[in-house]
Amino acid sequence: MNAINQLFDYDRTTRLLQSVAGRNGWDQETMMPTKSGNSRAMEMGALEEVIHDRKKNAKVKDLLEKSVPETPHQKRAYELIKRDFDRAEAIPSKLASDIATTTSLAQMSWQTARRNNDFSEFSPHLKRVIKLKRDEAALLSPSGDLYDGLINDYEFGMTKREASSIFATMKPRLLDLRQRISQSKLSKPVLKGDFNTEKQLKLAHEVAKTFFYDFNRGRIDTVAHPFCSGSGDDVRITTRVDNKDPFNCLYSTIHEVGHACYEQNVSTDFLHSPLGSGVSLGIHESQSRIFENQIGRSRHFTKWLFKEMKNCFGEFGIGDPEEFYRLVNKVETGFIRTEADEVHYNLHIMLRFELEVEVIAKNLEVEDLPEAWNKKFKDYFGRDVTKPSDGILQDVHWSIGAFGYFPTYTLGNLNAGCLFKKMKEDIPNMDERFEKGDVSSATNWLTENIHQHGSVYEPTELIKNATGEELTPEPFLDYLDEKFSDMYEV
Repeated sequence: MNAINQLFDYDRTTRLLQSVAGRNGWDQETMMPTKSGNSRAMEMGALEEVIHDRKKNAKVKDLLEKSVPETPHQKRAYELIKRDFDRAEAIPSKLASDIATTTSLAQMSWQTARRNNDFSEFSPHLKRVIKLKRDEAALLSPSGDLYDGLINDYEFGMTKREASSIFATMKPRLLDLRQRISQSKLSKPVLKGDFNTEKQLKLAHEVAKTFFYDFNRGRIDTVAHPFCSGSGDDVRITTRVDNKDPFNCLYSTIHEVGHACYEQNVSTDFLHSPLGSGVSLGIHESQSRIFENQIGRSRHFTKWLFKEMKNCFGEFGIGDPEEFYRLVNKVETGFIRTEADEVHYNLHIMLRFELEVEVIAKNLEVEDLPEAWNKKFKDYFGRDVTKPSDGILQDVHWSIGAFGYFPTYTLGNLNAGCLFKKMKEDIPNMDERFEKGDVSSATNWLTENIHQHGSVYEPTELIKNATGEELTPEPFLDYLDEKFSDMYEV
């Protein structure tokens, strides 16, 4: 066997171990017994140490030096393995293990603190996570800016400067649209009733099937903070249920199905290889957001969903499809990012981005985070945060060390805006199909242009191949303006 094939075989085993670690993480969130946390943290730390050691093993270095990739796919796979090797080589195994153990414990602490609305329970764990992530960032940031080393884990090549520039471009138009909507005299629809948990989950399963989520290779479970886990033949999603708000469950499900379908639809030729999963978080989030919003909250798809809601729950205070459309797209200044409307969502991301940049730069310490969060929320949203679960404790990301992750949500929205613009041009009768609950034209287009390629292309190249244009914020901002100016008559 030649060197390049030896390299790919070795890498395949490493990726299979990563899949096992991911399944452990899924189990921790969904089914793990409550008193198993300490053991699980040790397991996660041990697994991470093994995986990390494999990634930077001298054998990998030797095979990288000897390998001669020939085909374009081999060259790309080689490049991605080398990227992983360079990153792993920069990080001591002890630090990688410490991060895995500490974040596992921190995540469990965050869950308890969130339930109890007590930041002080979580604060010591967060301090340890941040110290370790600063240490890691110092080893990964040749630019000297610690944040650049962290954001690259989720969107390779992205910098703090670029992310800041994107937000600066978006902010005036978002605030202007929000202000215009606030002056609208249209009444806002009100949801009434109690929505049975079992019925919600039954409808969530049906909606997931409508978007072609393959239950033979996946499942749905309930958690506090929905997520998607896995790739290839085992891609699992989670959702949450609020008996007063069925849209929490429905749209969390559609969002995670967007992630899951991306992973399920990667070409089987790439299974368990460097090319066999989504290329970046910015592309991943574009799929979840386009499923959830451009398709799932469209006027045409909600006509179908309105009928399904009535069939499932009976009357719930909404008279017709247009009122239902306005209900699921209602613009309100809320505390929770995952429940935010499209107008406010990116303001939530800006808040988190600005805070974590300051934390990583050591300009803001953990003790000061709740006050800083509440002040910034008041400045952006005009409301006082009354409890930590509505503020500093609402997101899981910092507990698992995911600093640099938040900007990818906004990047995902921008990617979705560009993709949807092109999709509408390519599929003239798409809206008519949506009204019948048929989203196949859209999901097939996304599979052809995005999903099947896995990590073959860099994100910017993938978007340009799909749309013929470079990524810019304008298509997304134009989409928001058109949709909400029409809906609110402003």
